[in-house]
Amino acid sequence: MIRSEAPPIEIYSEAPTPIATPAESARPSSATASTAQDAENLGEEATGALELLAEVPVKGRAPKTGYDRDLFGSGWGDPDRNGCDARNDILARDLVVHSFQDGTGDCVVLTGTLNDPYTGKSIQFQRGQGTSNAVQIDHVVALSDAWQKGAQQLSVVERQEFANDPLNLLAVDGPTNASKGDSDAATWLPPERGYWCDYVTRQVEVKHKYGLWMTGAEHAASERILSENCT
Repeated sequence: MIRSEAPPIEIYSEAPTPIATPAESARPSSATASTAQDAENLGEEATGALELLAEVPVKGRAPKTGYDRDLFGSGWGDPDRNGCDARNDILARDLVVHSFQDGTGDCVVLTGTLNDPYTGKSIQFQRGQGTSNAVQIDHVVALSDAWQKGAQQLSVVERQEFANDPLNLLAVDGPTNASKGDSDAATWLPPERGYWCDYVTRQVEVKHKYGLWMTGAEHAASERILSENCT
């Protein structure tokens, strides 16, 4: 787990407004035991996610003061040093690629088809002005959300790693990604209900990996989704 020491920061006690399906109240002191009981009838991946969730701290949301995208690095990096930036790596990973730009060593994706996990739609991607935004790369845990839940205390290098980590990146429908904004699991879930389990599992894994926290409403919503939507 990546963590770094920093002076404590002021936090707000208010939790975000829940999504339409009410979340349970914030985790009680017996949450670890109840989580283990919930996991008995779940698949291995969901069980693992619930175990990680039990280790994610529950705190209030910190101020957004000082947040800037560049605090997570300017543009896309190349964390695996393969010569392709993270955006093109994720496009190549998540799309059925039809063509790459000549002379880029199969790095820059020009065209492809995305089976969008957020909507269930098939989307045709074509690189270019006015067309590229049909498919966007989502930070599953939004950068602003991370900033308000512990990333202020990460080093610059750790924040750059966070912003380019394939675990936290997903090619998705552009307009749907825009509607998500910096919401967490308590305030936004993908329209495609069948993807809720995978989506929340990823959020839990990312927050656990980087030592970030959740609000009480977010933690309760995550536990409920993992318990009810994973098999």
